[in-house]
Amino acid sequence: MGVPKKHKTRSGRDQRRSHHALKAKTYAACKNCGAPTRMHEICSSCGYYKGRAVRKVK
Repeated sequence: MGVPKKHKTRSGRDQRRSHHALKAKTYAACKNCGAPTRMHEICSSCGYYKGRAVRKVK
């Protein structure tokens, strides 16, 4: 079984974990209705994607 030969310091451990944080999701305005939507996803308010109607919204 693998056992560390040298003690890992708190700062070294935390520097490794610095990239583990979740990043905030980015939003862009829909070109059809202006509602904020995720990139590369269908607009949930109007149903458009890349200028075309993809699904009907009630």
